[in-house]
Amino acid sequence: MFDPNGPLMYGMTAVVIAFVIAMSIRFIVMAWKRAKKIGMDPKMLRRVAVSSAIFTIAPAVSILLGVIALSRALGFPLPWLRLSVIGALTYETPAAASAASAMGTDLSNLITDPVTFAAIAWVMTLGIIPGPVLVPTIGKKIENGVMRIRQKDEKWGSLFMTALFLGMISAFLGMIFATVSEGLRGWIPCFVMIASALIMCVCAVFVKLLHWKWMEDYALPISMLGGMALSIPITNLVNMIAG
Repeated sequence: MFDPNGPLMYGMTAVVIAFVIAMSIRFIVMAWKRAKKIGMDPKMLRRVAVSSAIFTIAPAVSILLGVIALSRALGFPLPWLRLSVIGALTYETPAAASAASAMGTDLSNLITDPVTFAAIAWVMTLGIIPGPVLVPTIGKKIENGVMRIRQKDEKWGSLFMTALFLGMISAFLGMIFATVSEGLRGWIPCFVMIASALIMCVCAVFVKLLHWKWMEDYALPISMLGGMALSIPITNLVNMIAG
């Protein structure tokens, strides 16, 4: 019987995670040295470092929750590896669920069949490979094309960038509104999104009216963590109303 939480899985995962951490530290050191070399203000560098660290808290919490959720079926090492290197929670969970369904099972119990586990791991890995492959191959060409558009017509270039941003947001909104046809319970993601947006608006009011400039660095993590915290009472309330 295959053990997804076996020592071999932990060992291989730890090696990859250690490499990623080492590479991240190297880039931080190189960036810091380069910034000081070109004369950037050390106070600004420290502010950027602190705000960046704070900015990662909310995404890290959601990733941790994703690891815990997937570990029920896939063990801890594989979700830890996938979500710590290049995976995304919005991709990994549906990919694993789809692969498990295709193999005639689900993610409700620990998967100990090596064939099923390998199939799920391959789907999660191969499905996200186009991202790191396409970015270095055609990313620069796309960027140059966008820059040329902005140089020819700045107004149209701004509209083009706004359209790209709205397209990216629409991809996530599709997941939020995907279950609204299922009744009141299907609206829970929408209610959570609205709650998070309202928290962001409150933070914006503090910045605008009270001149809390420091809030600009904390607004997004606060809104995300607040949305996750409010999702629990919102879900309980909706379930109580829906019966």
